Amino acid sequence: MKTYFENIDLKKFDIQFTDNEKCLKFLSQQKWKEKYVCRKCGSTNFCKGKTPFSRRCTKCKYEESATANTIFHGCKITLKKAFKIAFLVCDKPEISTYELSRNIDIRQMTCWKFKKKITKCIESRTDMTKFQKDEIKKMI
Repeated sequence: MKTYFENIDLKKFDIQFTDNEKCLKFLSQQKWKEKYVCRKCGSTNFCKGKTPFSRRCTKCKYEESATANTIFHGCKITLKKAFKIAFLVCDKPEISTYELSRNIDIRQMTCWKFKKKITKCIESRTDMTKFQKDEIKKMI
């Protein structure tokens, strides 16, 4: 997520992601920017799914949401709040979960769980050097 929000500040972020639909649209654009490939049968043909920004394979009828197989899959908080946590953690990895809780107005433990998910995702990135990963671990 850090690379997507490299040249954006909190004010611009709040303007760009005003609701869950804008977050879903952004997520679907990023997820399928190369091309859509069905996870079940490998087909590249799709149509619009039943839910906003989902895609349905025209061959096997498998439907995949924009959040499926992302850190936002199964998220119990709104996508807008989850995006904001991801933005804040990527922007400032040392941010405390208490500060996140105050900024976003959700429980501290919820922030802790989602921050842990985000940092685990960052640590598993293959395009980062060992030094960059170590620096992030130090900040967290």
